Amino acid sequence: MKKYTVGIMLMVMMTLVFMTGCGSNAENNGTAVKGNTAPNTANDEKKPEDTTEGSGKDKVVNVFTARHYDVDSLIYEEFTKQTGIKVNEVKGTAEELVERLKREGESSEADLFVTVDGGVLNYAKQNDVLQPIESATVEQNVPEQWRDKDNNWVGVATRARVIVYAKDRVKPEQLSTYEDLATDKWKGKVLARSSSSLYNQSLLASFVELNGEQKAEEWAKGIVNNFARDPEGGDRDQAKAIAAKVGDVAIMNTYYVGQMLNSKDAEEVKVAENIGVFFPNQDTTGTHLNISGIGLTKHAKNKENAIKLIEFMTGKEGQTILTQGSYEFPVNQAADKPELLKSWGEFKSQQIDYAKLGEHNKKATEILNKVGWK
Repeated sequence: MKKYTVGIMLMVMMTLVFMTGCGSNAENNGTAVKGNTAPNTANDEKKPEDTTEGSGKDKVVNVFTARHYDVDSLIYEEFTKQTGIKVNEVKGTAEELVERLKREGESSEADLFVTVDGGVLNYAKQNDVLQPIESATVEQNVPEQWRDKDNNWVGVATRARVIVYAKDRVKPEQLSTYEDLATDKWKGKVLARSSSSLYNQSLLASFVELNGEQKAEEWAKGIVNNFARDPEGGDRDQAKAIAAKVGDVAIMNTYYVGQMLNSKDAEEVKVAENIGVFFPNQDTTGTHLNISGIGLTKHAKNKENAIKLIEFMTGKEGQTILTQGSYEFPVNQAADKPELLKSWGEFKSQQIDYAKLGEHNKKATEILNKVGWK
């Protein structure tokens, strides 16, 4: 009888152990597998991708941007409206954002890096925080001249650095080249931003590439000798100084003129109405043109969504929103440009590799400091 009772107890215990094991296997086939860092099946491998770019859970794209323009937010809002993909912006300087991408590595949540200046885009590429953008649509939208040779970044807009002049004191026929601004005839009449301006650094870097270091230095020295005042303020301030008759000509980006003409500030409108835009070096090396661009981050977790946003930003609709709002030149010629940009007509631009702007930045900065460009 005792043996029979012991046998029954052993059978009950074995049954309980078996049921416990089944329960444990059921758990591992459910939510516990999601946290597995080394999945063993194809279905398991797809789960991380499904949670980031799947239908419904996290339709997002995270943008690290050094472009702090309202028009960019308008583009992102329209993109979200059409796709349901939310765009999260993290703003900062280009250098800060690149360093953050390097520091965070694979754990970074950034999908896209947006910035101004070809040299800065190349800087991001050299720091290995970008990966090639693979999209036939993007290649169709953006001409080869506005794309990195390895497709690590593509342009979204361009801006010309031109000579702006007082309409009541300067005739267009008196203007010709950047080099001419460094001659004695413009003594005490030239206005410009400080040497810390990336726009001026890249302009001089383009001269280093095209004309060599010695001629670039001679030009910078000539401009310093012709300053109407010590450099101060931004591009808008140079235009205002022309209106105040502090100087007669200034080195500026074209899009500032467009923004001032369409400003809610009546004073800015009046200033812009009394200045003219001249595209220099049309018979020589062409007008300096710089670029705003976008790159796909190396560890993008929402890669599909990120590429969709690049396609939208470089497509006709995105490009039209951008140029109508910022007065930059679109990279996609299908865009509907503002009448102001159309009125300026076509112009010859510098033909250089944008990577050179970054490569020559250190030398350009040294030259600016050497010649006393404050």
